[in-house]
Amino acid sequence: MRKQFLFLFLAIIITNVIQGQVKSTKIGYIDMEYILQNVTNYTEAQNLLEQKAQKWKQEIEVKKIEINKISEALKIEKPLLTKELIEERATEIKFLEKELVEYQQRRFGANGDLIQQKLVLAKPIQDQVFATVQDIAEAKQYDFIFDKSSDLTMLFAAKRFDISDQVLRVINRSEKREQLTKKQQKELEEKERKEDNLTENPGQLDKQKALDAKKEEREKIIAERKQLQEAKKKEIEDKRKKLAEEKQLKKNSTTSVNTVTEKVTADNSSKEKLLAAETARKKQVEEKQLLLEERKRNIEDNKKIEEEKRNKAIEERKKIIENNKKAAEEKRNKIIEEKAAAKKAAEEKLKPNTNKN
Repeated sequence: MRKQFLFLFLAIIITNVIQGQVKSTKIGYIDMEYILQNVTNYTEAQNLLEQKAQKWKQEIEVKKIEINKISEALKIEKPLLTKELIEERATEIKFLEKELVEYQQRRFGANGDLIQQKLVLAKPIQDQVFATVQDIAEAKQYDFIFDKSSDLTMLFAAKRFDISDQVLRVINRSEKREQLTKKQQKELEEKERKEDNLTENPGQLDKQKALDAKKEEREKIIAERKQLQEAKKKEIEDKRKKLAEEKQLKKNSTTSVNTVTEKVTADNSSKEKLLAAETARKKQVEEKQLLLEERKRNIEDNKKIEEEKRNKAIEERKKIIENNKKAAEEKRNKIIEEKAAAKKAAEEKLKPNTNKN
């Protein structure tokens, strides 16, 4: 099928060349995987799906651990159980293992939930991509547009024929327009139109890059000049402040002795405040220390309680095992007694027949 398609494609191109050079064939291609990875809605939904898959894996691990616990318990208790109980436990384990395999297939199988949800997730984006490709092909007069990630083998593809970014811009444009004003929408459309023209004309793209580089260099020079002006302005402001402070110091030096006394009193008051703050801080430290000690005691008490509970559970489990063992022994003795009684009864029945003979 692929060879037939390639032959048909080559035949169309040759036909176009033979008919004349009036219109050259325009070819482009897209990379569907690249587009899907860069669509915001798709990546967010895919992350949610991955989280769901991780949850399913955890459920499978839990089921495996439960089955292993039951199997280990059967190995330990096997000498104490009857044949019927052993067969019943083994049947239960097989049933659980079969149920686990079915669950794995239902979640991660070839037609499982993960594959089906991935298909459902990609379908709307793929439909949107196909519609966008048709619009671009009609607007830009493309003759052929291929998907690079499909089964069609592309041995070489020049980057200038890749319109994946154009498709991405069209898909993301609708989401952006909902959040923009009319003026911003017009500016965005003009910017996208320029980007599309630059993408189609590599020579113009190089010129635009050179212009952008010059513009960036010019803006950098302007920014440096502004920084120098700000630095000079700051230096002048600092000098003005320094002169004002010196004048104020001279005024302060002519103050009276009363002012000095007030200052000493204020210093003493500040010292008292510092002492009071230090005392309060020490008190807080002591309170924190007491809280820490009380917390440690609570933790130790909880540990003791947990240890007692654990020991109690172990003792109860031992009692259950002993009771099971005792019950099994009594059952075994009862069976032996019943067999002996049955044997004795059979012998008693045979005795009269022997006497008659």
